Amino acid sequence: MIHAKSFPAAVAAADQVHLRILETTDLHVHVLPFDYFKDRPTPVLGLARAAGLVSALRADAANTLLFDNGDFLQGSPLGDYVAFSSGLGSGDLHPMIAAMNRLGYDAATVGNHEFNYGLDFMRNALARANFPVVVANVVGTAAGPGSTILPPWIILDRQVRDGGGRMHLLRVGVIGLLPPQTGIWDRDHLEGRVQFRDMVETAATLVPVIRQAGADIVVALAHTGIGESEAMPGMENAAIPLAQIEGLDALLMGHSHQVFPSAAFAGRPGIDATRGTIAGTPAVMAGCFGSHVGVIDLILERQCNCWKVTAATARATPIARPRANGVFVARAKSQPDILQAAAAAHVATRNYMARPVGASRVPLSTHLALVGDCTAVRVVAEAKADYIRKALAGGAFSDLPVLGAAAPFKAGGRGGALHYTDIPAGKLALRHMADLYPFPNQIRALHLTGAELIEWLERSASMYWQVEPGIPDLPLIDPSFPSYNFDMFSGISYVIDATRPARYDSRGVLLNPAARRVRDLTRGGLPIAAQDELIVVTNSYRVASIQLMYPGVAPRIVLVTRNMGRDVLMAWFAAGNRPETVKRSEGWQLSLPSGSSVIFDTSPRLQIGTGTLLRDLDLTDLGITATGYRRLRLSPKAGP
Repeated sequence: MIHAKSFPAAVAAADQVHLRILETTDLHVHVLPFDYFKDRPTPVLGLARAAGLVSALRADAANTLLFDNGDFLQGSPLGDYVAFSSGLGSGDLHPMIAAMNRLGYDAATVGNHEFNYGLDFMRNALARANFPVVVANVVGTAAGPGSTILPPWIILDRQVRDGGGRMHLLRVGVIGLLPPQTGIWDRDHLEGRVQFRDMVETAATLVPVIRQAGADIVVALAHTGIGESEAMPGMENAAIPLAQIEGLDALLMGHSHQVFPSAAFAGRPGIDATRGTIAGTPAVMAGCFGSHVGVIDLILERQCNCWKVTAATARATPIARPRANGVFVARAKSQPDILQAAAAAHVATRNYMARPVGASRVPLSTHLALVGDCTAVRVVAEAKADYIRKALAGGAFSDLPVLGAAAPFKAGGRGGALHYTDIPAGKLALRHMADLYPFPNQIRALHLTGAELIEWLERSASMYWQVEPGIPDLPLIDPSFPSYNFDMFSGISYVIDATRPARYDSRGVLLNPAARRVRDLTRGGLPIAAQDELIVVTNSYRVASIQLMYPGVAPRIVLVTRNMGRDVLMAWFAAGNRPETVKRSEGWQLSLPSGSSVIFDTSPRLQIGTGTLLRDLDLTDLGITATGYRRLRLSPKAGP
């Protein structure tokens, strides 16, 4: 376990102040170190365990501030239980807010997921927070132009101790920001009620105002990741342009569920991935679900009656470490008062998630969902297609084929080595439905052409790096491409040829107009033509994303329903459907060139054994990586 002396404090001279800034981000209602999908404790997540780190970090610094960077009200079964089952009325204390109150945050901002349950839910939850919540680029239309729905910024007056033991007043300005795309992702809740402004423009305007109001230093709580270096209107991941704003002293990031500083950002222009600076500004991003605590240590000196940052370092400290066998071990004990804050909601959530739903004779996992057809994803696509097929019966679109689109929501990546669906064969409960479909997205049916379907498939196929024939052990997956954007489709068969260049990049920008990776696209054994008409069933989030990142697809919505994906999946099982009955003659496969091999990281819990796991690829176990993944070598199967 971690002790305070594991974190040696920066040395402050008699005329200097050492200020330690701590960050959590993207907690997604993970209060306890507990995996509700598998109904067991876990060492790799939870604010209660992160709180143990916070206590150690506070104990070794004379002056500390604790901030949260948003996405704390949605994203776990506990959060869904509060929103949909127990409800949250005016005056009710949300268990996440109760936990954050006990830990003693100095301030927070909201992320895009705070809006998933609607404005009223968010306001009810935040009303009981004992800390200020700020966001500068969300304007309420009903209150008139320029009126933000929460305070845009605040100045915290704090007494700080210098290296000589003397006390000083330090005025810390704090501004909150989030992606303007939030207005599109949650349009159903927000249209006509709020408007979203550009993050960089907003911060560039307000940071001087905060300074003029008396702030000695300014900290940005920016719910945004690291994207392009140059500012562009409406950026989603705007950390680099934000860091370039004059007068900003520290940048706390989130949203993309990544860790900074880390080797993943080494070599990027303007980024010091060791010291933790972006454009010279100290910056940190603490992963997700409480997996890390972000730390920025500042040395401040008094110059010309002003405090100046003269030295800084940043790091993100994990709450657990993997052993060589892939088992993660906690580095800090959970803080009892944080556990107690959500104890009642935790018990109620477990009981709620234990409700029986159905059964499966086959295991359902996403361990290999990114490299071959996957039953765990296919049942979600089939359930959605079945629901819409019945809903459209007898109408204008009843004669069109219906395809279900689904993605592996949990497939490692930024969620970590244990972030996979892994359901054993047997009886299924509501927690398994939430494991298969963890987001509160509503079902949408789109009328598309064959040409648009092909573009959609090409967008998914851009997840892979191009594989050169004859070259061994090339990396396969582009880490900037999140698995939830990797859609597969029921009702069709196709091949993704990784030897060809990608048509799109990870953001959906057209790279190679002549490139085509998807081939042999058929339905019922017949080729799908560009002019063919069909119905694709997806969700409300994807429809919003299409408008932003799918340039080859123009969604024509033919059916809007308030039913969520999880509800439709439950109904599919309740009707007696089982995963083992899903059609196996359809599906997709990844094609690799003869004589080549690729490297693919997956769950340490994958058991390779002697059975056939992928139809066309051989797997070789290369052991456990430093971050806890099982590394595989994939190569084409030898011919008969």
